[in-house]
Amino acid sequence: MDLKPKLTEKNFYVVFAFVTSLFMLWGIAITMGDVLNRHFQSVLSVSKADSGLVQFSIFGAYAVMGIPAGLFMKKFGYKNGVLLGLFLYAVGAFLFVPASNAESFTFFRIALFILACGLATLETVAHPFVASLGDQRTSDQRVNFAQTFNGVGAVIGPLIGKFFVFGGAFAAMGGLISVKILYVVIGSVITLIGLCFAFVKVPPLTDPHVIATDTYAIGEEIHVEKSLFQRKHFVFAAIAQFFNVAAQGGTWAFFLNYGHDIMGMTDGEASGYFSASMVMMIAGRAVGTGLMPYIKPYKLLAIFAACSITMCLIIAQAWGWTSFIALICLNFFFSIMFPTIFSLGLKDLGKKTQQGSSFIVMGVVGGAVFPYLMGKVANHSVAHAYYLPIICYSVIFFFGYLYPKLNKQSA
Repeated sequence: MDLKPKLTEKNFYVVFAFVTSLFMLWGIAITMGDVLNRHFQSVLSVSKADSGLVQFSIFGAYAVMGIPAGLFMKKFGYKNGVLLGLFLYAVGAFLFVPASNAESFTFFRIALFILACGLATLETVAHPFVASLGDQRTSDQRVNFAQTFNGVGAVIGPLIGKFFVFGGAFAAMGGLISVKILYVVIGSVITLIGLCFAFVKVPPLTDPHVIATDTYAIGEEIHVEKSLFQRKHFVFAAIAQFFNVAAQGGTWAFFLNYGHDIMGMTDGEASGYFSASMVMMIAGRAVGTGLMPYIKPYKLLAIFAACSITMCLIIAQAWGWTSFIALICLNFFFSIMFPTIFSLGLKDLGKKTQQGSSFIVMGVVGGAVFPYLMGKVANHSVAHAYYLPIICYSVIFFFGYLYPKLNKQSA
């Protein structure tokens, strides 16, 4: 009689705790970028469009570092991949010191790019790493458990901005001093985590994708495997992921501007509501996960995309609290999109799963492009800038709506 497999084994506890913490660390860093977006507008007199280049630096690093990080992980292993990611994360954080001293937006973007190369490395390594820490029947549960801490990090990031950048003793010093001190602390913490992890012994692991099927049967017929880009559901998933992260990056980048320009809030107050919107994202993932046994994931994706379009239409009208609540709720509806698009795109790829994963992860570059475009509109009306994500959610809606047909054509 088979016993129900555990989430992880006792000999993996320490490693599992360390790797799970990585999900929280990059969640903090990503949302801190949105806080910096607004702060640079005030301190460095950067326009809304140009401040969108903060997201270009962060998400652009994912496009540059995704494949090299995967190759490094394959050659040197999970542990060394994590250490490389933490090293780049810390270096980027410490570079905020000379960037602050120079009061240079370009220097800050270079520092953010290096920091984000670390984030991209950690994200590339952490997902298969945590999946390998135990029985492969529970690998999905471990990944979902770890992703919960990514949501926690996304809540913490804006709160750090509220208390250390826009409020408190450090912020009272004015200018970029609070940013410099904050990132020295962040860099020190990341360095300490890296040093501790260097002494952790990682037990032998099993890659969850080693066993894969590369033949596809329909009835009694066996079809020869198609190439990756002949799989229409995969190609559409990669496109949908690009637009998904584009919408997410733009939405978060101008949340604080919306609170300031439309609602008349201080930046600190808007940061508090930004953090609350991240709680809505965690709630959305919980609700979405609970509904998936009853509603097909592709159907739920289409429903949530349609709801996101509705939220954007309300946000763009600038109806005071009604629109602002819609902006907060938008996180609820796009919460399930990244993991759902990811899993639907990888369905039935067999041994090409890891290769397909790399291409879908590169879709994160959408977050590098879209905030700048939204910023161009936001220079005139931050509310009207939220019409643009409707394009993104429409693509995601059609991916979900057409998925059964796309997947059948890929078979």
